[in-house]
Amino acid sequence: QVQLVESGGGLVQAGGSLRLSCRASGSIFATNTMGWYRQAPGKQRELVAVIAGTGSTNYADSVKGRFTISRDNAKNTVYLQMNSLKAEDTAVYYCNAKVPPVWANYWGQGTQVTVSP
Repeated sequence: QVQLVESGGGLVQAGGSLRLSCRASGSIFATNTMGWYRQAPGKQRELVAVIAGTGSTNYADSVKGRFTISRDNAKNTVYLQMNSLKAEDTAVYYCNAKVPPVWANYWGQGTQVTVSP
């Protein structure tokens, strides 16, 4: 059973920065594809960024150039560095793991990010 624990959310003013962390247990972390998703009130959950076991990354257009996803396999942790935050980034952010060989999906409990205008 894979467990994901997020931390680092909070309240920040527009233009500020936050770093989210997600620590995983219960799988061979280095082979997982890890991602961050977010869900704002009244909206569907959407992909923010993803990083494969190879280190390749992909970002939503809305966060390109502002957010950076990274991973530390020695610490079983994935990070999301968020800079130049905007009010529209306000959402609950969820950590996601896709675990081979069947690429089963696992989710963290979510962490609230609130950006004040």
